[in-house]
Amino acid sequence: MIEIKFLGDSAIQVSFGNEISEEIHFKIQTFITRLKKEDIKGIIEFVPAYCTVVVYYQPEVIKYEELVTLIEKIYADALKQKKAFQPKIYEIPVYYGGETGPDLSFVARMHELSEEEVIQLHSRKEYLIHMMGFVPGFPYLGGLPEKLAVPRLEHPRPRIPSGSVGIGGNQTGIYPAEVPSGWRIIGITPVKLFDVERRSPFLFEAGNYIKFYPIDFHEYKRIQTLVADQTYELNTIKREINNDCD
Repeated sequence: MIEIKFLGDSAIQVSFGNEISEEIHFKIQTFITRLKKEDIKGIIEFVPAYCTVVVYYQPEVIKYEELVTLIEKIYADALKQKKAFQPKIYEIPVYYGGETGPDLSFVARMHELSEEEVIQLHSRKEYLIHMMGFVPGFPYLGGLPEKLAVPRLEHPRPRIPSGSVGIGGNQTGIYPAEVPSGWRIIGITPVKLFDVERRSPFLFEAGNYIKFYPIDFHEYKRIQTLVADQTYELNTIKREINNDCD
């Protein structure tokens, strides 16, 4: 059951649990899908996280008590819609190792694996995008194999290239811009995650999945050229899941 509490005088937090899991995530996605359809007057925006959704509203348009009643009803209705959200998988090319993947050898040594085994493990999974944040376009991913978890750098790098793919603790992710990072960088993608000139600046959307696939340096440069020419087409496929929310 959800828990609702107020945040100041113009926002409420809807909590769906206290753990990071696909079950809770898809409860949130189903709830959001239903909330969008209702188009409630007075709601400004809503922001999903791992286990919560914060709903910002105009108290002069809709009262707190009225909003809570509507939220509870939407949640109850959302539970009945088993297929309200259809996720997709973004297939992301990655050039692993080399100068743009300087920590691949560290991950391999720590887990007594070959670099090729690390690449296979990392690219085998479908990673759930729990939420977007940190910097525009950065996906918070779940599902990293335990065999690949590594400690963060003791001293973060002041800057890493845009597109860097890294591992930090039990998480993996892609950096959409040149920013500081304490994660272990194992590769790079030529795909642009955030572009203000695109109709939809964000490449990813929470609730979907990312699957990496390895490419060589020649293919990396070829895709990089297509991206620069704005002729690259990202491949996506539908993902069949059981997103029951009972």
